Amino acid sequence: MPDEKFLTTEEVAERYRGEVSVGTLENWRAQRIGPPFVKIGKAVLYPVEELDAWDRRNLVACDDARVVGRRRLRPDGEPRSFR
Repeated sequence: MPDEKFLTTEEVAERYRGEVSVGTLENWRAQRIGPPFVKIGKAVLYPVEELDAWDRRNLVACDDARVVGRRRLRPDGEPRSFR
């Protein structure tokens, strides 16, 4: 782990362009949700590798259907049925 890069809470908030605030990260830590972190004394650090893995786990895959007007079409061009 000596080569591993770590980010502070403030740097993690910057990584997510302020969409995840420092306060949210603090709340998530208290609830044991959110990205994994390391605590050494009072220092809270987030391994970049763990943030990358957390991003992948939270990736939302989109349907490959086309949208024509307000209707979604399957790849074969037929209307998508929603049930």
